[in-house]
Amino acid sequence: MIVYGIATETSIGRLFIAGLLPGLLLVALFIAWGLFDARRKGYRFVDPDVSFSLRDKLVMLPKVGPFLLIIVGILYVLYGGVATPSEAAGVGALMCLVLVMVIYGVRKGDQLWRIFRDSMKESVMILMIIAAAELFSYMMSSLFITQALAEWIATLEVSSYVLLAFINLFLLIAGFFLPPVAVILMTAPTLLPIITELGYDPVWFAVMMTINLEIGLITPPVGLNLYVINGIAPDVRLPTILWGALPFMLCMIVAIALLCVFPQIALWLPEVLMGKAV
Repeated sequence: MIVYGIATETSIGRLFIAGLLPGLLLVALFIAWGLFDARRKGYRFVDPDVSFSLRDKLVMLPKVGPFLLIIVGILYVLYGGVATPSEAAGVGALMCLVLVMVIYGVRKGDQLWRIFRDSMKESVMILMIIAAAELFSYMMSSLFITQALAEWIATLEVSSYVLLAFINLFLLIAGFFLPPVAVILMTAPTLLPIITELGYDPVWFAVMMTINLEIGLITPPVGLNLYVINGIAPDVRLPTILWGALPFMLCMIVAIALLCVFPQIALWLPEVLMGKAV
């Protein structure tokens, strides 16, 4: 049990480190698109009529800086083995509430009631979408549709690059209709042996699979994040949100292509910090 625990913890740490450079790559692609789109639409990055002194900037730090503690706190309880992912989400929500009460002085009953009311509305909406997606994934799993497609991909007698393209396309389409956890549970047992047999690193595949499934969160019909944004900004129509998210989906596809051509983007940092995987 101790050896298994150490091995599992090491794998989680390697996977976390492996996601850092691909994450920065995605950030760079998103920033590049944002700058290009803003310039294309004629937005000005610097308004000469608006300026902020150093004092104005420093005054905002105490109101913004403490929220970085939320990220640190969630990572600590998650990777320190203190809490499960679901419990870590609760820790993050509690820390947000405490910081809002302390920094912004939101302490009155009616103010807190509005926060809890709006949070409940968003949570119910998200949980209804998740429940419907889970029901659909149960049906797909019971009929062995997803597993059969994964097994069919495994029987293809094509080159490794073509097979990798089929796997990426399969994960992309599956993410359109199923939640990420369901796709992982139904396909990973079939796809992982194929990946290792082709000589690819499982950690690299996990990073690539994660990005693939994240695309499914911003694409219909499930598109959980699209509905979350629509719930936060109900005045913005869902098609408008979808078209706004499309370029970022394309950026993620570019990132997946770069990871396939240059797998060291995900593997270099873990090998430097933790050595080669055994």
